[in-house]
Amino acid sequence: MSEEQKRILEQQLWNIANTLRGKMDADEFRDYILGFIFYKYLSEKMYIYANELLSEDNIEYNIIDETTVEGKEYLAVIKEQSIEALGYFLKPNELFGSIAQKGGRNTEEDSDDEATDNFILDDLTRILNNIQQTTLGTASEDDFDNLFEDLDLNSTKLGRTVKDRNKLISKVLAHLNKIDFNLSDTKADVLGDAYEYLIAQFASGAGKKAGEFYTPQQVSTVLAKLVTVRKSRLKSVYDPTCGSGSLLLRVKREVGDVSEFYGQELNRTTYNLCRMNMILHGVHYSQFDIKQEDTLDNPQHLEQRFEAVVANPPFSAHWSASQIHMSDERFSQYGRLAPTTKADFAFVQHMIHQLADNGTMAVVLPHGVLFRGGAEGHIRKYLIEEKNYLDAVIGLPANIFYGTSIPTCILVFKKCREDSEHIIFIDASNDFEKVKTQNILRDCDIDKIITTYKERATLDKYSYLANISEIKENDYNLNIPRYVDTFEEEEQIDLHQVANQIKSLDNEMKQTDAKIAEFCKQLNIPTLF
Repeated sequence: MSEEQKRILEQQLWNIANTLRGKMDADEFRDYILGFIFYKYLSEKMYIYANELLSEDNIEYNIIDETTVEGKEYLAVIKEQSIEALGYFLKPNELFGSIAQKGGRNTEEDSDDEATDNFILDDLTRILNNIQQTTLGTASEDDFDNLFEDLDLNSTKLGRTVKDRNKLISKVLAHLNKIDFNLSDTKADVLGDAYEYLIAQFASGAGKKAGEFYTPQQVSTVLAKLVTVRKSRLKSVYDPTCGSGSLLLRVKREVGDVSEFYGQELNRTTYNLCRMNMILHGVHYSQFDIKQEDTLDNPQHLEQRFEAVVANPPFSAHWSASQIHMSDERFSQYGRLAPTTKADFAFVQHMIHQLADNGTMAVVLPHGVLFRGGAEGHIRKYLIEEKNYLDAVIGLPANIFYGTSIPTCILVFKKCREDSEHIIFIDASNDFEKVKTQNILRDCDIDKIITTYKERATLDKYSYLANISEIKENDYNLNIPRYVDTFEEEEQIDLHQVANQIKSLDNEMKQTDAKIAEFCKQLNIPTLF
């Protein structure tokens, strides 16, 4: 599919999403439209897979009659193999196209037909529940558990009456049914890209809530490139605050081959969105393990170590900071806990604990972590002086994240650093393009960051390779301007020239005043000078 075709698909999906825009908030209609797209995806994957199994019998899946003995035998075999291969099962009459066609008459603007054969809400609810039911007791059960729970088809936000809701949902499904997701092209990830596009569009309109589920694509790209430097494959990647999974999937795109994906997310709706996003991008259910819990207070993958760790945790979030954590191996060796009102270093400590000895970790944080004192200063000093894990400090432009305009930074950590005597500081805060009200990193800006990091180059007014001893002299303060001098000298002003210019202007003003006074005298008009 060409870039133009991809753009058209994205626009088609966004137009369909706008069908629901007037009914509810952005974060609410997001859950409906993305849920329906996911249902269509599952249906098309099911149809393609079943037809492959039936190819020798020259039968198409959607014409199997499940009421006959022969049809039931076919479905029993297909169900068994589908659950193992895909992780779920859909009957022919449960496919997206079937239910969309059934509700088709409801989309006619002048139709007042209330015939029961056009009512699809009950069928749709049953089908979505059945998808989960087919996974019970199987290896994919956790990955499909309550996956569609945010699609409340009885919500009055979809319409005041049942008939109104039925008509609106029928309209959305009918529009989606006309779009070919081109899933037969296994080399393309067009739908995955379009899904990411929609998530980004919802994030741009969600204000502060956007940070809960989406990291801007260009920032995700920087993080992904940092943790995959000089690597062609990864055994595992982990995100302790994974949101919609965009960061995990960006790592997959950068390195090409990732064996296992792990993540944890507190928000239930976002957790569901992440699992959908993984499946939509072709990640097999056996390859990812996403958990829904509080990462700091109830970590789910504590005994595992990961080759790549990436995260965009909530900035300066509150956490328990309970003294019970002082016996937790993630925090105990530091001697201090991150402040209750600023969990930034608590996330860093957690991620370092999960990082494999041969791994790389990249995390986005507010600038305060670079210089704040107290417990944070103590932890920062320990990471540098005792552990020597910090590999890079990268300053990003302000106003680059949805919902906040504060400048941010990326910290890169390694347990086995190639250059253990230095830390590279990069000030990329002035390299960006302003698009409407948002600042974005261009491809050239991203390439400059990654190249400078890899080469560990000192560039005038952009980067500096600091010796650990310099950082110690600065009392472990990592504020970027201490290391990267971006000061621009102002052009010297010739005061004699300025004085002459003022004198010349003063003479011109006197001449002008005299002319005006002469005109006023001729017109017999009084003057003030």
